[in-house]
Amino acid sequence: MPDRIVTINSRKYDGHIRRSWKGGLIHSDKDLLILVGTFSEDIEHSDLGHIKKGTVSFEHFWFDRWYNIFRFHAPEGTLMAHYANITMPPTFTGDAIDYIDLDIDVVVWPDGRVEVLDRDDFEKNKVKYGYTGDVIQGAEDALTELLAIIERREFPFAELN
Repeated sequence: MPDRIVTINSRKYDGHIRRSWKGGLIHSDKDLLILVGTFSEDIEHSDLGHIKKGTVSFEHFWFDRWYNIFRFHAPEGTLMAHYANITMPPTFTGDAIDYIDLDIDVVVWPDGRVEVLDRDDFEKNKVKYGYTGDVIQGAEDALTELLAIIERREFPFAELN
């Protein structure tokens, strides 16, 4: 049972909110927040395809990492995919999580296949928004770290084939 409901704001580099939703906080410590959410309607996701109403998302946000990881389960409980966003580390005010999305995404399918997506968006937006050298390096380092964690099947990827 969630401790409380939290708003999650995915922002672009200029600070504007790209997407916002609610999740229930189920774990909180000095390093990591985990939230759970349930889709209230069917949606078409550009990378994951059709997501049915009732799909459950477990959302992992680390305060010191440049990515977050979502684990999607179909309404009947089957693992659908892990979806990771390369981001700047989030901020948490107690009732909202805010993070800057840096465009690169990684999908890990239940059979262990890994797809790196939206590098073209990263290349366009680093010019459009003027990503600093530190931000560019942070995103690249995060992608390398994330792919290594996936390869080693570390948390939260342990249940992959």
